[in-house]
Amino acid sequence: MNHIEIEYKTLLTKEEFNRIKDYLQQVEPIVQTNYYFDTVNFELKAHKMSLRIRTFTHSAELTLKVPKKVGNLEYNHQLSLTEAQEIIESKQLPNIEIRQFLIRAGIDLSNLTVLGNLITTRREINTKIGLMALDYNCYAGRQDYELELEVTDAQKGKADFEAFLKANHIKFKYARSKVARFSATLAE
Repeated sequence: MNHIEIEYKTLLTKEEFNRIKDYLQQVEPIVQTNYYFDTVNFELKAHKMSLRIRTFTHSAELTLKVPKKVGNLEYNHQLSLTEAQEIIESKQLPNIEIRQFLIRAGIDLSNLTVLGNLITTRREINTKIGLMALDYNCYAGRQDYELELEVTDAQKGKADFEAFLKANHIKFKYARSKVARFSATLAE
């Protein structure tokens, strides 16, 4: 399944996170683990693409994100947990659209490696302004808090997100993507 992902996000302080979490108490948290891939030469990063396997309790998905003028084109492929584990261990992608796209982009998949993982506890809810996700992330001995809003209309979504932040007394704090925040710890 492919779709354009348009999202707005901000990092949160622990206090801001707890306020929003109280608002979403009725939402059951889901724990997901993101395993990030790149080549040993960071070819995906050089193309501004990201590749991950996200595992849940009973399923998994392989996702390739490719930047577009607005948002990211997301290629998603559903996996069983067994299939996900096989890919993580072998560092070999199955012969699916994602693999073919990367080959056409000139990515040397023989150098594919797992960079590590990031664990997110997420509360997600559909709201009148879009799909909202409240995330608590743990990676490389760090933790952070993040609010995301996925929308279909970039301009309206941005205005709605800013209005939500203002109404909830949240100061916008730029949030790079999870993979970028995770990757920054690799250089340390």
